Amino acid sequence: MKAAAARRRKAPPAVGFVSLGCPKALVDSEHILTRLRAEGYEIRGSYAEADLVVVNTCGFIDSAVRESLDAIGEALQENGRVIVTGCLGARQDAGGANLIQGIHPKVLAVTGPHDTAGVMDAVHAHLPPPHDPLADLVPPGGLKLTPRHYAYLKIAEGCNHRCTFCIIPAMRGDLVSRPIGAVVREAEALVRQGVRELLVISQDTSAYGVDVRYKLDFVGGRPVRTRMVELARELGQLGAWVRLHYVYPYPHVDEVVPLMAEGKVLPYLDVPFQHAHPAVLRRMKRPAAAEANLERIRAWRAICPALTIRSTFIAGFPGETEAEFRTLIDFLDEAQLDRVGCFAYSPVEGAAANELPGALPDELREERRARLMLRQEEISRQRLCRKVGTVQRVLVDRSDVHGATGRSSADAPEIDGVVHIGADARLRTGDFCDVRIERTDAHDQFGVLAA
Repeated sequence: MKAAAARRRKAPPAVGFVSLGCPKALVDSEHILTRLRAEGYEIRGSYAEADLVVVNTCGFIDSAVRESLDAIGEALQENGRVIVTGCLGARQDAGGANLIQGIHPKVLAVTGPHDTAGVMDAVHAHLPPPHDPLADLVPPGGLKLTPRHYAYLKIAEGCNHRCTFCIIPAMRGDLVSRPIGAVVREAEALVRQGVRELLVISQDTSAYGVDVRYKLDFVGGRPVRTRMVELARELGQLGAWVRLHYVYPYPHVDEVVPLMAEGKVLPYLDVPFQHAHPAVLRRMKRPAAAEANLERIRAWRAICPALTIRSTFIAGFPGETEAEFRTLIDFLDEAQLDRVGCFAYSPVEGAAANELPGALPDELREERRARLMLRQEEISRQRLCRKVGTVQRVLVDRSDVHGATGRSSADAPEIDGVVHIGADARLRTGDFCDVRIERTDAHDQFGVLAA
């Protein structure tokens, strides 16, 4: 704190930043950082060098809440001047008061998610901006927290679903789609800055444009509808990889798969199925059903055999019987998904699922999660084994004298596997290369540069 006070007397105002949570929260952080830099604030990586600290929180599950509260406490202890934003900022305690201010009353201000203006107002109040900042401090695509060769592209905020295990709509509101023209312009700016992969995110990417009835906007002077298929088509013309996340299995997703077969969009779909038994899906208030999903998966793979499908599931949801869980395992065997994540059900304060009967013991929830992942590990191992001997296009994430790691079209950053590549002086971070796959395991591929 003394170091921070000392630097306040002799340097431009500086802000430290702690970003927690999902990629959507990461994009919120990038927007805030971009505004801060545009106004001339310095961004510092240590508490001691910052005049104040902004903490962007996550409040989705209990472990994320604890992590966020710990991060706020650490920032208060190490710096003393803290502004809090993000999903946890919207949470209330049992008495209706702000949860964060009740636990950490010394924070300077608290805002909710996707509230860049609110954060900037709080920063201005406690750390006035420098005079006459230079606009060219900020690149056209904004400041990013990801490596320069890939970036998240958030196309909408909020969600219209009311899944009983989720409180995202209560924190982030209903679906609000960005105009397609603004999204494409941001994507173009990112590609000009050297971004090689665009990761399209929202809470429900398939619903993009529903809230505005797919209204027309303008892209390069052309009228284009604000709709997922049209957006994928526009992004597919920019020369970068385009990866679609959080795609609900609606019928119109069928229109995107041919773009994948044509190489316009990566043959990759992140589809949060969550479960397979109809009774559990009803309790979750989730759309679609297992049989319809299986038919859709078969149809997608018939159009695009190279398609990679990743999904997430919840094991041990309230009332889940052994037979219902077994249906989920059978679904995995039938669907043969490439990548899967699974969470043991965790009650979230404010979620409707908390009122459902039949809560399962923690040990049983975790046991079912482990069983599911063990089964899926074998499925993933078998599917990856098919790639031995093939040549895969790879985007290099890291390269040094010991070798390199990158990702194929089947691998999203942070959540999927990687491709390990033998050392080669020609490899550079952010470059594309062709890799001959020599072996695989349950998650990763191993190979050498193709001749």
